[in-house]
Amino acid sequence: MKYLDINNWNRKQHFQHFKSLKDPFFGVTVNVDVTSSYKYAKAQKVSFFTLYLHACLKALNSVENFKYRIKEDKVVIHDIIHASATIARKDNTFGFSFIDFSDDFQIFNQNLLKEKERILNSKELFSPKYSEACMYCSALPWFSFTSQSEPVSGQKNDSIPRLAFGKTFKENDILMMPVGISVNHALVDGYHIGLFFKEFQIQLDKNT
Repeated sequence: MKYLDINNWNRKQHFQHFKSLKDPFFGVTVNVDVTSSYKYAKAQKVSFFTLYLHACLKALNSVENFKYRIKEDKVVIHDIIHASATIARKDNTFGFSFIDFSDDFQIFNQNLLKEKERILNSKELFSPKYSEACMYCSALPWFSFTSQSEPVSGQKNDSIPRLAFGKTFKENDILMMPVGISVNHALVDGYHIGLFFKEFQIQLDKNT
């Protein structure tokens, strides 16, 4: 972890402007092609959720701005971004997980399975482990969406990205999945979101 040199940052004025707003978050929803990754998950008998979450984290970690977090008037740069995902229980409630990221899918899968087991055998909402070096995400497999919004704490300097993954749907024989993302505009612009979705698609298409 290190600090960004804000004074020499080409986004210094953007940072100062959006940081001063009451609600600096903005969000978009993009449909991604999950045809090959869905087929791969079924063929390999692995969780489709785990597969696309891993691809998502690889993409997020490839764009430095998603590793930025605001601490008072400073910007922290984290080394790695992990996942705080909602995990469903059989009683239709959920718990918040903290899944350590690893570039190795098998290790990441084991980390996720351990968190899933903890949540399924607990009634606790929150994970005993937490760090702002994460992104928040939810899977919403019951419906597709064209837009969405995420709860925001309202705490000053909240800067953790939020993502949501919707129900897949067919479009000209291509399996699509809506992905919503909300970010703090003091740290992330549309350009960076574009980089993320480009890399996300690349990572999804590797699973063929």
